[in-house]
Amino acid sequence: MKKYTYTEKKDTRSGFGAGLLEAGKRNPEVVALCADLVGSLKMDAFIKEFPERFFQIGIAEANMIGIAAGLTIGGKIPFTGTFANFSTGRVYDQIRQSVAYSDKNVKICASHAGLTLGEDGATHQILEDIGLMKMLPGMTVINTCDYNQTKAATIAIADHHGPVYLRFGRPVIPVFTDPDQKFEIGKAWMVNEGKDVTIIATGHMVWKAIEAGEQLAELGIDAEIINIHTIKPLDEEAVLKSVKKTGCVVTCEEHNKYGGLGESVARLLSTQLPTPQEFVAVNDSFGESGTPDQLMTKYGLDTVNIVEAVQKVIKRAKQ
Repeated sequence: MKKYTYTEKKDTRSGFGAGLLEAGKRNPEVVALCADLVGSLKMDAFIKEFPERFFQIGIAEANMIGIAAGLTIGGKIPFTGTFANFSTGRVYDQIRQSVAYSDKNVKICASHAGLTLGEDGATHQILEDIGLMKMLPGMTVINTCDYNQTKAATIAIADHHGPVYLRFGRPVIPVFTDPDQKFEIGKAWMVNEGKDVTIIATGHMVWKAIEAGEQLAELGIDAEIINIHTIKPLDEEAVLKSVKKTGCVVTCEEHNKYGGLGESVARLLSTQLPTPQEFVAVNDSFGESGTPDQLMTKYGLDTVNIVEAVQKVIKRAKQ
């Protein structure tokens, strides 16, 4: 198992803030909109540098999406920012009609996704946003794993024409990817090559998968770990190549098991390479109030759950 270490922990939302500032420096057409959550979305540095390119919409998320769509007509590249719940569920009709259907170049940037929003509870912990967004034709869906990858992804989507949903989170987590990385939309990142099982993870679950890989190595299991940061378009070639070698797969995501990364992988495999698969995801449930660590444990998203899923899927593959 390849060894990954870290010297600090940062929140992925801060990676978005840093990436937004850099994207703004590189391209004068980049503008930002926020729905009264500037501090939470870490937009302060962009606002200080480019005050004339920032629009505070207030608690009016639907209006923010409509304004963003309109700004693209004049050639602007708008980045909208609010919590994931408000970025998707609250404004789904506006995204569908004004952004996706019209193929507008809007970057919908969503913080506080998943259970790790923590104490704010179920009303804010959206676990269906990936499913909602990936079903929209033409929508690119990205879910990053650490500060550096989030920063790189934010810069990259400014150069990508078309609607994008960029999902990131609130808690501080290990920073373990290259600070100078080139982010390629739709291109999976091979975290560790192995031969016994494929572990496909996204977002905060990538570090959990790395921890699981280390524990599995101690048990004599050689895990191949893939970071799928772009859920749509899915890197089908990377998935198929890995699963052909290992013969079984575990998918890991901080999302409902219905509609997320796991289902995208299952769709691919069912049509091209039927393979035993286990899902590490929230089991058709809303969340609740608690610390991020408490919630990840209660809802089955811990390292131990990945290890158990791997042992189960390997046993199935041998039957």
